[in-house]
Amino acid sequence: MRWPPPISPRHLLLVLLVVICSLPGSFSLRLVTLDTVEIFTTHEWFSSKPTVYFRCNGENKTYLPDVKEKNMLYAFKGEESWQPLTELPEKKCKRCGLYEEDAFRPDVFDEWELCSSDFKDGKYTHFKEGQFNATFLCPNCTASSGDSGAHERSSEVAKKTSVLVIIIVSVLASVIVIIALFGGYKYWQKKKRERDQARFLKLFEEGDDIEDELGLGNEL
Repeated sequence: MRWPPPISPRHLLLVLLVVICSLPGSFSLRLVTLDTVEIFTTHEWFSSKPTVYFRCNGENKTYLPDVKEKNMLYAFKGEESWQPLTELPEKKCKRCGLYEEDAFRPDVFDEWELCSSDFKDGKYTHFKEGQFNATFLCPNCTASSGDSGAHERSSEVAKKTSVLVIIIVSVLASVIVIIALFGGYKYWQKKKRERDQARFLKLFEEGDDIEDELGLGNEL
């Protein structure tokens, strides 16, 4: 009876990652993109075009190369090369702002705390009087509507997802251990057969040598 080839642990780990990633809410990225923006003023003293950028504390600047005129609404698809603007954690805000680059120090349109809970149905609008109006999108950022029932349901779903992940990881880990033990047992059996064959051949060769000696003695 031929046993099927053993499954590689690497393949099992790959299957595990695919299963976990396919679970809803397992790795939901809260990526923030810019939908629309309109600036109402510029801080340049001369007629040169402003250089506007978005930045959160501790992160790189994200330049908005198309935003050059005030009192003009700019709309974006979210697929631009400079998108997304940032990624938000689930329960912590980021200090972010819209700025105009200057040779000495940046001019601030506004700075504020950007939170995942600010988004209503994945959309958040920030308005600063006399400075700018911008709409941001984050499909995976959902604000609490104040309905405790909805919050409890979401918590229950998260708990069930966690339990399911733990069960899947445990099952796959058990399968890997069983396959490793089975592979070790088959390897031990193979080595045992090789040792037995070597011992048998050695005994057979020793028997031939004894017969040769006996035959030579009888001739004498």
